[in-house]
Amino acid sequence: MWEEGDDYKCGTGHGIGYMLSVHEGPHAIRWIQNPMGRDTVLKSGMLVSDEPGIYREGKYGIRIENILLVRDKLETPDGRFLCFECLTYVPLDEKLILRDEMSEKEIRWLDDYQNKCRTENQA
Repeated sequence: MWEEGDDYKCGTGHGIGYMLSVHEGPHAIRWIQNPMGRDTVLKSGMLVSDEPGIYREGKYGIRIENILLVRDKLETPDGRFLCFECLTYVPLDEKLILRDEMSEKEIRWLDDYQNKCRTENQA
């Protein structure tokens, strides 16, 4: 969305914990500082939601949400790198997707995700 100059005005994700709060932290993925003034570094083993969305007041809202596990990826002379492992796979309704407006990279991501949904949900 940022590549198109759109901003969805909310954080990309938040912690998932044991208290069953809607936005349980202390960690979050957002482009602005935590309003409570407490930023938390992501660490391997944390769970976080990934829920980008866009909302047009009085028109519509779209959001996709998955749960991710933060994992160690590799360590190099430049530091330690993390990655995300998707834990939830729910297929996207392709009737709502305009493939002709997507880039080749976006289509590859969508096809890979939809295929992963099929294989994960059959296991």
